[in-house]
Amino acid sequence: MGFGTFGADAAQAASAPPAAVSTVKIRFTLNGKAEELALDPRVTLLDALRERLHLTGTKKGCDRGQCGACTVLVDGRRVNSCLTLAATVDGAAVTTVEGLAQAKLAAVQAAFIERDAFQCGYCTPGQMMSCVALVDEAKHGMPSAVTADLRPNGPARLTDDEIRERMSGNICRCGCYVNIVAAVRDVAGGSRA
Repeated sequence: MGFGTFGADAAQAASAPPAAVSTVKIRFTLNGKAEELALDPRVTLLDALRERLHLTGTKKGCDRGQCGACTVLVDGRRVNSCLTLAATVDGAAVTTVEGLAQAKLAAVQAAFIERDAFQCGYCTPGQMMSCVALVDEAKHGMPSAVTADLRPNGPARLTDDEIRERMSGNICRCGCYVNIVAAVRDVAGGSRA
């Protein structure tokens, strides 16, 4: 009945020229340097970083916002770059793992090395970016789901339970959690500042 029509429509659609894709121009600061890109508005920040800007430190893990391997900072706040449209960072400051070290290793990088807080290393860039963000969040008194006292009273105390909760969006398939918590504790305690 309608099967012949469907086949003809599909053949006609397959031979039609592709529709023109509109682009949006975005300007943002990436690791302290001004960037400008013209992108399809559907491109994620992760794909723009890896495919257009060739910064491959940020990893594509699950591509669904569940593993944290793609964590970057946007205006100092951590985001899953696989779920963030690149167009939304127009005018923002984006920091990737490549932007942490300047003349020497950043404190978080040194702590992860010293504490052997990685095995395969695939999740490590996202873990480090979350660590940087959580230390800043705690410094500004932002509570987590396990914070006992929610009244603003200065910096949050980063116990191991607090660290585990605040890092819970970052998955390590190798199971290096004990060492990751120790590295975050070092950075938060200032022993690697």
